Amino acid sequence: MTRIELVDFLQKHRLGVLATVSLTGDPEAAVVGIAVTDRLELIFDTIDTTRKCQNLRRCPKIAFVIGWDNETTVQYEGIADEPKGHELDRLKKAYFTVYPDGVERQSWPGITYFRVRPIWARYSNFNDPTTIIEFSKDDLNG
Repeated sequence: MTRIELVDFLQKHRLGVLATVSLTGDPEAAVVGIAVTDRLELIFDTIDTTRKCQNLRRCPKIAFVIGWDNETTVQYEGIADEPKGHELDRLKKAYFTVYPDGVERQSWPGITYFRVRPIWARYSNFNDPTTIIEFSKDDLNG
């Protein structure tokens, strides 16, 4: 699997399970709607009162599992931020392409957008145990 094939796989999926760490060090997970850019950035929206938002503002390390159909997944780890200005506009465009109803959510009190940049990923196809491919930060951002 190449980087381009990884982008293609991720862009076919609209949901991911994200994992963050709470203030007390406990794991917390949530299913979120995601969009994926050609740069392998993940973008999702949330409300600023959610656990995931509070966790990411304190500790921006995040992990995702994306795709579980047919026993094929991507584990994705990265660093989250809340982009502003032109970067946010670019990312919202990608997000609204996948979630047109997201345009309406922009007016919600406390709505915020997180971008995740990858630092590690693993593609696994458990139908063929030899198809487990790891990507380093350099592979992902190259």
